[in-house]
Amino acid sequence: MMSEPLAEASDRILAGRAADGDLRAFEVLVRRHGPLMRAYATRVLGSNSEVDDVVQETFITAWTKMPTLDDLSVVKSWLMRIVNRKAIDRIRARHDDRPLLDWDDETPPEQGPEKQAEAQSQREQLKSALDRLPEAQRQCWVMKEVGGFSYEEISEELGVPPSTVRGLLARARKTLIREMEEWR
Repeated sequence: MMSEPLAEASDRILAGRAADGDLRAFEVLVRRHGPLMRAYATRVLGSNSEVDDVVQETFITAWTKMPTLDDLSVVKSWLMRIVNRKAIDRIRARHDDRPLLDWDDETPPEQGPEKQAEAQSQREQLKSALDRLPEAQRQCWVMKEVGGFSYEEISEELGVPPSTVRGLLARARKTLIREMEEWR
């Protein structure tokens, strides 16, 4: 069967075939990376109502732009950058200034009221601490800690050198550790 070897192919091979118009190779990429992209979009958007649309738009963009991808071995990070941009565009389109942590999932009901209150208080303090961070530090922190982006990917996405990303992350982490000291 032809699809088994295709399912085992590397991202680079699949991206090359997809760039040449091979729909089955692109479908393997969708199945392989779709769950991570959906989880990331859910975390960024804070709700499931727009996630499927953002992931679908990402794959449509990827299908049309795949032939322009220079380094086929970075298709996963390329897809994650696209889903990140699409999710951020959705947030901007809302004209809503609520920080990302306002959309965090509620504490599971099996935890007692005191645990729920404690978790809520911790989320509020983290939200407040993130709100006080400079925008560049907050973006770097969210991309790294929530999105799992590498320093190089953040650097490319934000258009700053990797050393700047490291510095921004270090300052953001230092501030958040200080702000969240009572929760350690």
